[in-house]
Amino acid sequence: MLLEIRLFATFRHRRFKTKQMELPVGFLLGNLLKKLDISIKNVGILLVNGKHSDKETRLIDGDVVAIFPVVGGG
Repeated sequence: MLLEIRLFATFRHRRFKTKQMELPVGFLLGNLLKKLDISIKNVGILLVNGKHSDKETRLIDGDVVAIFPVVGGG
C-alpha cells in the first residue's frame, strides 16, 4: 500500500518533510514510528487523514499520516 508521510518541526531534521512510502497492508502506526526511528514518547500529535490516531491504528492504502513532536515552552 502507498502512504503519504508528513513530518513536522524537529522530526524533519535528517529525515524529510513529505514522502511517499510503500508499506505492507495493515501496517500499524506504531511500527511506522519505529521504522522512522521516532520514539512514541516524543510524539505530541499523530494524525491519519486529519483525525487523531494512536500507535495501534492500522494503516490502509492512500492514508496521509502527519506526525508532530511534543512542543515545550513556557
